[in-house]
Amino acid sequence: MHSITPYDMKYGTILIVDDNPAILTAVKICLAQAFERILTLPGPEGVLALLQQEAVDVILLDMNFTIGMNNGQEGLTWLRSIHRLHADIPIVLITAFADVRLAVKGLKEGAADFITKPWDNDELIRTLKDAIDKNNDVATLESVEAEHVRKVVDKCHGNISRAAELLGITRQTLYAKISRCTKVFL
Repeated sequence: MHSITPYDMKYGTILIVDDNPAILTAVKICLAQAFERILTLPGPEGVLALLQQEAVDVILLDMNFTIGMNNGQEGLTWLRSIHRLHADIPIVLITAFADVRLAVKGLKEGAADFITKPWDNDELIRTLKDAIDKNNDVATLESVEAEHVRKVVDKCHGNISRAAELLGITRQTLYAKISRCTKVFL
């Protein structure tokens, strides 16, 4: 008897943005069994308007749209624009020009992951589903608070007085939160 794994179930809606019609067709065929709905756009210009009308669970965004341009800057610009208005939608970047620095920059800008062309079908499906699953994970309030306190203390380079001031709490309250935070991360 076959047990159902998360990789067997269909996910909601994906938006694929790529200027190459052959890529759009190939990805659409690859993802047909993994997603309920597959939306495609031949360029990023219509993305923001489409997202006003459609609920999308994940976006697969090409990094280059202008002929002769292959540095990924267009993709990063669109990533920032989409992320600014729709931070709740995970974006997976895809490019034919594998560049570790570009991938790292994309991840720092908020991309959920990075795929290179040509892709492995199973890896592409797994990456997209993982991006959705990770996005759907709900953190506890305690862990969110702990992470925020850690970031503020780090930003203040360990200066507890300054961190407490930024958080709007007393040093004693901050010490208590740090003690609880340590337990959350252990």
